[in-house]
Amino acid sequence: MDSRLLEVLEERVLIYDGAMGTQIQNAGVADEDFLLPTGSEFAEVVRAAAARIGDKPLDGCNELLNLTRPDVIESIHSAYFAAGSDMVETNTFGSTTIVMAEYDAPELVREISLAAAKIARRAADKFSTPEKPRFVVGALGPGTKLVTLGQTTWADLESTYCDSFCGLLEGGADALLLETLQDLLMVKAGVVAAERAMAEFGRQVPLFVQVTMEQTGTMLLGSELSAAVNMLESFPIVKAIGMNCATGPVEMQPHIRYLSQNSTRPIAVQPNAGLPIMEKGQAVYKLGPEDLAKHHDHFVTEFGVALAGGCCGTTPAHIKAVADQLSGRKHSADCHWRKVRGLFPGFDFTLRTPEQAEAVQLKGCSSLYGFTPYEQDNSYLIVGEKTNANGSKAFREMLAAENWEGLTELARELEGEGSHVLDVCTAYVGRDEVRDMKTLLAAYNRHITVPIMIDSTEVPVVEASLQCLAGKPIINSINFEDGEARTQKVLALCRKYGAAVVALTIDEDGMAKTAEKKIEIAERILERTRAAGVPDYDVFIDCLTFTLGSGDEEFRESAMATIDAIRELKARHPRVNTILGVSNVSFGLKPAARMALNSAFLHYCREAGLTSAIVHFSKILPENRIEPEVWKIASDLVYDKREFAMA
Repeated sequence: MDSRLLEVLEERVLIYDGAMGTQIQNAGVADEDFLLPTGSEFAEVVRAAAARIGDKPLDGCNELLNLTRPDVIESIHSAYFAAGSDMVETNTFGSTTIVMAEYDAPELVREISLAAAKIARRAADKFSTPEKPRFVVGALGPGTKLVTLGQTTWADLESTYCDSFCGLLEGGADALLLETLQDLLMVKAGVVAAERAMAEFGRQVPLFVQVTMEQTGTMLLGSELSAAVNMLESFPIVKAIGMNCATGPVEMQPHIRYLSQNSTRPIAVQPNAGLPIMEKGQAVYKLGPEDLAKHHDHFVTEFGVALAGGCCGTTPAHIKAVADQLSGRKHSADCHWRKVRGLFPGFDFTLRTPEQAEAVQLKGCSSLYGFTPYEQDNSYLIVGEKTNANGSKAFREMLAAENWEGLTELARELEGEGSHVLDVCTAYVGRDEVRDMKTLLAAYNRHITVPIMIDSTEVPVVEASLQCLAGKPIINSINFEDGEARTQKVLALCRKYGAAVVALTIDEDGMAKTAEKKIEIAERILERTRAAGVPDYDVFIDCLTFTLGSGDEEFRESAMATIDAIRELKARHPRVNTILGVSNVSFGLKPAARMALNSAFLHYCREAGLTSAIVHFSKILPENRIEPEVWKIASDLVYDKREFAMA
C-alpha cells in the first residue's frame, strides 16, 4: 500500500480542504464552460458525447469543469493548499453514471475522474516540500439515488464507483474517499468497489469513509452511527472513519465523541460552517473561520480527531484558521484513538489477530438501523428461527404464495418477541432461491431493525444476499462435509462484504458426535477463519446436537457431548462465539415435551458457555416456570440418567 499519507497521519493531524461548490460559484465560470469540449486533445469518448449532445450546456455539472476549465479547479485547489491544507479532494463529488446520466453523459465518468485527479495532482506537487508533503484524495459522493429504496441497484453502484475510482487512481490520487453518504448499503457497495478498483488498477491506497448524520441524530434513512461504525470496522481497507456535511460542529460533537469511544480507526471531521440560514432564497453559512478553528481544536484535544477540514460554506479563510490552530499538532497522547492506534505496528489498521481484536469496541452485528452486540446483558444472542423455510410451515406457505408482506410481518413478530437476529432461509424445492432471497432481504433491509443471519448452502445465494443487506450480517454456515472449497469461498465473501460466520462441526466423515471430534473440527475451522482474516469474535461454532426423542441408543449421550464440547471450546478460545439450533434436540417429540426439553437443554448449554442460540424464543421457559417433575425428566434425558426397573 502507498503509505506516505499514513506515515504523515501517524505523525500529526492532517488538514483537509473546504467546500468546492461555493468556490466554483465565486470563480466567475461562464455558460459556455458547461458545454462539452470537442477538441482533438480530448478522449474519443468525450468528443463522441459532444457530438451526440450538441450545443446543450450541462448546467450545474461542476464535474465537467475538470475538462473545460481545469485552470479554475486547479486555482481552487491551490488556494486551499496556500491556506495550509495537507490534502485536497478532487472535484468529483458527482462523478458517477447515476449523476452524469442526469446530464445525458454517463460515459464520461472515468475521463472526468482521471482529469480531476491530474488537476489536483499538479496543485499538490506544486506545493509539496519534503517537510510538508501535500496529498490528493479522490472523493466520490452519494449520487442522487439510494439503493436501499430501490432507486438503483448494487451492480450499478459497484460498477460506477469502481470505474470512477480507477480514473482517480490513474490520475495519481494518494487516497480514496467516500463522503456525505446517507445509505449504509451504498457505503458498502462503495467500499467493495474501491477494493475492486485497487485490485484492477494495481495500486493500493488508503480508503476513507465519511457518513452524514442529520439533525435527527441518525443518517437519512434512520441509521444510527453505531451501525455505520460496526459495519465499517469489518473492512481492513477502511483506514479512517468520520463524518461531514448536514450540520455544523456543534451538532456533530455527540457523534464525534461516540467515534472517539468506539472506532479503532482515525477520525475524520468536516463540518459545515454551521447550520444554514435562508437569506433572500439562498442558504447562508454564518460560522466564521476562528470559530471553526476553535471547534476543531476541541475535537483534536478531547476526541483525538486526526483529519480536520470543512464542508459546505467553508472557504480558504476557514481552512487557514484551522491550519494555523492545528499546524504541526500531534495527536493527543491520552485520547482513545491514540491508545488504540498504539496497538498496531506499521500503518496497517487491520484488526484481525486475537490480540488486536480486543481493541474493537463494537463486537457484534448490525442492520441498516442499529448495532446488536454479540454479548447480551443477562441473556444470550437470540436468533429467531421462524423466518426459515426448513423450520416454519407458516413461512414456507407464505413463500410459496409469494406473500412478501406476510413474510415481513412474520419477521416483525419475531422482533417483537425479543429476537436479536433473524435466521432467514428461502431454500425450497422448485423455487429460485437467489430470486427469493433478493426479494425478501430487500424488504427486510428496509423494514426490519435487527440484523439478519443469511442461511444458505449455496455460495451464489450467499453473495446475492450480502448485496441486499446494509450493516454487518452473519452467514450460516460453513463446514467441511464436501472438503474445503466451499468454505474458502464463503470465508472470502465474509472478508469482501464484512460479515460474521457460523461454522458447523462437520467434516468429510460427517457430523461430529463425540466432544473430542467436535473440538478437533472446531480447531480446524478456526485455522481457516483466521487465515481468511475473520476475527475470532465473528466466528460462531455450532457444536451440533442430535435428537433425544428417537430413543436411539447411539444418541443417548449426544446432548452431554455437545455440552462438554461447548465448555472445552470456550475454555480454549474465549473470544469465539458458540451457537446451537436448540430445537434439534427435541425433534420427534410432542410440543409440550419439546418445550420442556429445549428449555432444559438450553439452560445447561448456557451454563457451559453457549453465547447464542437459534430458537423460537417465546417457547423457551426458565426453570422456575416448568413443573419440577417435568424439569427433572428433561434434565435426566439430557444427562442420560436412566433408571432401570428391578427384575
